[in-house]
Amino acid sequence: MKKIAVVFNGGTISMKVDEKIHAAVPNLTGEEIMAKVRGIEDYAEIEDHTFSSLPSPHMTIELMTALSKFITDLIKRDDIDGVVITHGTDTLEETAYFLDLTIKTNKPIVVTGAMRSSSELGYDGPANLTAAICTAASKESEGRGVLVCFNGELNSAKEVTKANSMALNAFRTPNFGPIGIVDNNRVIFYREVKDCDYIPIEKVTEKVAIIKCAAGIENDFINLAIENGYKGIVVEALGRGNVPPTMVEPIKRAIDKGIVVVLTSRCFEGRVYDSYGYAGGGKELTNLGVILGESMPSQKIRIKLLLLLSAKYGYKDIKESFEKNLYTN
Repeated sequence: MKKIAVVFNGGTISMKVDEKIHAAVPNLTGEEIMAKVRGIEDYAEIEDHTFSSLPSPHMTIELMTALSKFITDLIKRDDIDGVVITHGTDTLEETAYFLDLTIKTNKPIVVTGAMRSSSELGYDGPANLTAAICTAASKESEGRGVLVCFNGELNSAKEVTKANSMALNAFRTPNFGPIGIVDNNRVIFYREVKDCDYIPIEKVTEKVAIIKCAAGIENDFINLAIENGYKGIVVEALGRGNVPPTMVEPIKRAIDKGIVVVLTSRCFEGRVYDSYGYAGGGKELTNLGVILGESMPSQKIRIKLLLLLSAKYGYKDIKESFEKNLYTN
């Protein structure tokens, strides 16, 4: 029988409603959550750990780094076959991707949580945790990078995003859909995820800003990022990867100062491309040296760019890391 380490890290799965303030707050311990997962001993031996009991918005890059090292120490043990991590849903996709980029292992690592607190009808925490443990214990999950397990669906940390603020199937993969499912405690995969990156890092030392485009948006934010020592800027552009023409000069100024600018789209689906040649169009931006972030959302590009810059990757290597699938046939 496989031995799975379950690392409790706060979030809605550990919450219940406080009757005084009528709102959900952290309350349940890891042991109390595991007590709600019935029959899992038939599928895996469990070793539980508590990393934190924080709400998801309290997660920081420093905590992600510490969690990555904590998980790395666990998977180095010969007696641990896989790891499951609970996490609040608001920033789960960022932590999962951070772990995917900073941990190199064939052992399954699965991140899960809950969309409803233990005080609500239909509390989904135990079911998600059960499915995540079954996934981590499955040989089919080996070598697939970090996985996210919710509502019986399996998504790659590289691709998944939180697409709904309240639905049980909030975590989805735009364009492609899930890579697998958990059905009757059996793990079934339908496709592979290519080009998983590994960026070894001890400490994140740089700052990366996210700036979202809108019609007639001011340039203050780009200038502010330049003045405050940011080494990277993620521009969440319009449509295929275009910006208002007034943003072009500040973007050029940032690039001239050595700041790496990566472009993505505010659209939920589709990837950016330098299709348009008018002022502010993608072609003008790539000619300036803007890097295209393909179909990744801005929050994940920020995570990857933080790691690449902190690991002292140069512009050429950063560009290759983001664009390696963009122009190939």
